Amino acid sequence: MAVEVSDAPEAKRYEARVDGESEVAGIAGYIRTAELVAFVHTEVAPEYEGRGVGSALARTALDEARSANLRVLATCPFFAGWIARHPEYQDLLYQSRSRVSD
Repeated sequence: MAVEVSDAPEAKRYEARVDGESEVAGIAGYIRTAELVAFVHTEVAPEYEGRGVGSALARTALDEARSANLRVLATCPFFAGWIARHPEYQDLLYQSRSRVSD
């Protein structure tokens, strides 16, 4: 099974398609700024769960964030868990620079 992932900036999401089909098998929604990209929601169609679609979405989106020198804020539980299991992407995680405390 071949998974193709593409950025759909007008929809603010990455889209995954399987084996050249036109139907979207999964999406990873994001909010992008000049400095970071926040991944806020990931969804894979039930018939494609457990078949690598979510991983393809995460890997492509994170590789593109790295290429664009963007930090990543993983508010989506799927992205947070995926990054935790793939230490080669942990350097992308956004770290607050604020020193303000209560």
